[in-house]
Amino acid sequence: MSVSELHQMFFDVPFDSENALVRIAAPFQIANTYGLFASMTLTRPEIVVQGSNDGVTWLDYQFPYKPVDLGQPPHWVEPYQPRLDWQMWFAALSDYRATPWFTNFMVRLLQGSPDVLRLLKTNPFHDAPPKYVRAELFDYSFTDFATRRATGNWWKREPHGLYFPQISLEDVRIRAEATRHRAARGMP
Repeated sequence: MSVSELHQMFFDVPFDSENALVRIAAPFQIANTYGLFASMTLTRPEIVVQGSNDGVTWLDYQFPYKPVDLGQPPHWVEPYQPRLDWQMWFAALSDYRATPWFTNFMVRLLQGSPDVLRLLKTNPFHDAPPKYVRAELFDYSFTDFATRRATGNWWKREPHGLYFPQISLEDVRIRAEATRHRAARGMP
């Protein structure tokens, strides 16, 4: 019996392939959707965090499990849960203002926080923290076999614009000063 026939038998509506197996198995209570992953994204947006000392030349921070390096194959991480890399995936699905921890993360990079830098695979600023940081958004996808053989790249990426604007510690100081000034005057 085909999936379509099973579907007609239990639901008496035309077959729709989206979540079909879950719907077909529902009367038997043997399968269901899973929490956050009840539906998966069809694209892979990735945030690429960058630093610069002049605001012109930008260097990428590498994460242990994110596909920033186009030549790096996917990692097998089970049973380890790479929390920062995982949170970066969720952050890429929304605006940075919806993920307040991300701004704090960027400020800590500007400060050269050893605790934060330990979470990264590489720090392109060994001697001192960068003067500026920013984050760009890209849509990543796998290359085909011919491209991987010719270039060695596992990934290709398409730019989708700025995710987080360029900031410096001076910008952070000025913003904090303005916030204190407004609070002292009873302003929001």
